[in-house]
Amino acid sequence: MSQQLKQQLPLNQLEESIQWGESGLVPAIVQDTASKEVLMLAYMNRESLKKSLETGQTWFWSRSRSELWNKGATSGNTQQIVSLRYDCDGDTLLVEVQRQGPACHTGEDSCFYRVAAAAGDQAAGAGSAANRGEDGRFAVLGELEQLIAERYQERPEGAYTTYLFDKGIDKILKKVGEETAESIIAAKNGDNDELRYEVSDLIYHLLVLLRERKLPLDDIMQELERRHERPRRD
Repeated sequence: MSQQLKQQLPLNQLEESIQWGESGLVPAIVQDTASKEVLMLAYMNRESLKKSLETGQTWFWSRSRSELWNKGATSGNTQQIVSLRYDCDGDTLLVEVQRQGPACHTGEDSCFYRVAAAAGDQAAGAGSAANRGEDGRFAVLGELEQLIAERYQERPEGAYTTYLFDKGIDKILKKVGEETAESIIAAKNGDNDELRYEVSDLIYHLLVLLRERKLPLDDIMQELERRHERPRRD
């Protein structure tokens, strides 16, 4: 359901902060709020920006057809806006969205599905944990979150994640509870191999739960950062 966004600036001030091009347009990068995957690049003018803010859905200006268009109006592949930002120069917008269906007219999730060049580990896949390095040691969480987001959208037949989403929130919560209990038992038994296995299952089901509730993992990380920054009392 569309809803009006809470604006940090009045529309007229926002328009003044944006560097509109010669054609009165500004590029808008659209990003999935859960997986952080870049979905598409489109253009907004003043009218489409206003309609996007008013409706909470993405509206753009078609340079080829010279008309406004609402993403998903005919295909059903809508984009609910979570946040809208502009860069330091004011010449590019970043629109984070919750999407329904693929972003690309070809049926691909993202318009950027064709690889022109990639580093070795990117071209080969996610790579092993040993290759991620210290800064990327939690990268697998982002990769898993993105995979779960894809399962949520595509629902491939026979996939366990599809089964969970099809069964709904009660089934997901039941699995979270079961894996929590099994992690407790493994820890109580002093079996680290079993604990590693059960905690991995628990983290996976928690990520499924976050996706079902449309709560990005980034929000959890930001909450942890806020807690870490608070003055300590010990």
